[in-house]
Amino acid sequence: MAQAHLKRKLNKLKDIIVSYKKALIAYSGGVDSSFLLKSACLYLGCDKVLAVTAVSPTYTRKELEGAKEIAKNLGVGHKSISTNEVDDPRFKANPKDRCYYCKSELFSKLQGIARKERIGYVLDGTNADDIKDYRPGQEAKKECGVHSPLAEAGLTKEDIRKLSKEFGLKTWDAPQGACLASRFAYGQEIAIEDLKRIEKAEEYIRSLGFKMVRVRYYQLPDKTRLARIEIDTKDIPNFVHRPSSIVHRLKELGYTYVTLDLEGYRAGSMNLALASKEKKLKQARGE
Repeated sequence: MAQAHLKRKLNKLKDIIVSYKKALIAYSGGVDSSFLLKSACLYLGCDKVLAVTAVSPTYTRKELEGAKEIAKNLGVGHKSISTNEVDDPRFKANPKDRCYYCKSELFSKLQGIARKERIGYVLDGTNADDIKDYRPGQEAKKECGVHSPLAEAGLTKEDIRKLSKEFGLKTWDAPQGACLASRFAYGQEIAIEDLKRIEKAEEYIRSLGFKMVRVRYYQLPDKTRLARIEIDTKDIPNFVHRPSSIVHRLKELGYTYVTLDLEGYRAGSMNLALASKEKKLKQARGE
C-alpha cells in the first residue's frame, strides 16, 4: 500500500461499501467505475454486486466491449441496457444542463432494475475531483438517490489510478472517458450521424498511437463542420509532423476544417464557453 492517507481513504471506502450489503453499480468500464466494481467485489463479494452498462449512440462500441471483458474477468453479474437520451428533444437541443436529462433517464432505469432485483443501493463512480467541476448530472443523481462512495471516501482520480494499479486493474492508466455528446458545442443539436462521425474520427487518431484524444465538433453558420482536436500536450510535436493522413481521414468523414488545439487535452474544455458567457452576463449586470 502506498501513502498512509491513501490507506485511510481506502479503509473509509471499505466501510461505506460494506454498509450497503448489496449494490447495483452504474458501470461504464472506465477508470472510476471499474475500480468501484472491483472494490465492491472485494468488500461485498461478487454475488452481492450487479454491474449495469448503458448502451446508446453516445457511448462507443469499444467502451462496451471493455466493460464486458472486465466484468467477466471479475466474475460479477453484468447487464447491458439501452438508454434513449438521443430521442429526448431536451437532450438533443444540447443545453448547458444536457447531462441532467441523460443521467435522469439512466438512474431512473437503474433504480427500476435495483427494485426488481431487490438491491437496496445504486452506486456510481463519481470521484472527489468530479464534484468540483460543472456537472448537472449530479442533480439527477441526488433526485434518484444514487450514492457515490468514491467521492464520499475523498478519493481523487489520481488516488483511484494508483489503487487500480495495486488492484491489478488494466484500467489504471486508461484515458479518461466521457460520453460522445461532450464533444459538441453547447446549443448545437446532437445528431446520431455526428456522434458516429466523432467516434470514427477518434478511433482513427488513436490507431496512430495517440492515447488521449478528443475531437470537439462545431457546426459553423454556413453548415460546414469544424473539428478541434485535443491530445496530450506531450504528443503535439509528433502530431504536427504527421498531419496529412489525419486531415485526409477527417475530411473523408465530412469535416471541412481540421484544427489542433495547442493547449492540448483538458477535461470539460467545452465548459470554458459557459464560464466566459457567465462572466459577460455578470459584467453586463454590473456585478
